[in-house]
Amino acid sequence: MKNQKNVIIFALSLLLVGGIAFYGGMQYEKSTNGGLRQAGFNRPSGGMAMNPGTRQGSQGGGFVNGTIKEKDGDNLVVTTGRDGSKIVLFSGSTKILKSTDGSIEDIAVGTPVMIMGNQNQDGSITAQSIQIRNEEGSRVIPGGREQKTGE
Repeated sequence: MKNQKNVIIFALSLLLVGGIAFYGGMQYEKSTNGGLRQAGFNRPSGGMAMNPGTRQGSQGGGFVNGTIKEKDGDNLVVTTGRDGSKIVLFSGSTKILKSTDGSIEDIAVGTPVMIMGNQNQDGSITAQSIQIRNEEGSRVIPGGREQKTGE
């Protein structure tokens, strides 16, 4: 009976030490902001999000993949699968990409696009490049070859 009591005390002690170590590891992770958050995988939608102060491409941290719902002057509303929609601002200096050089006139409602740029305080994105996709779920890669999502 005494031996069984010692085993139970040992097991409970082991669980207590393990729990304290786990809690300590979680606190350390929060304080260093490391792991998957540093890699940018902390967005609830499963997409990439950048932590403040990190860089994506040449500037900032904004990425939208979806279909143009509205185009008004230098603003777009792009519908996305899970997130609903995103407002995108663009200008004459925004690169418009497709299998051949694109222009602002190529942007139209219903066009599948992938947009990269800077996320603004209000959640909108100022586009640095807008890639026109051939169809939803595919993109044109260097050399003009179409690549389906997941390839």
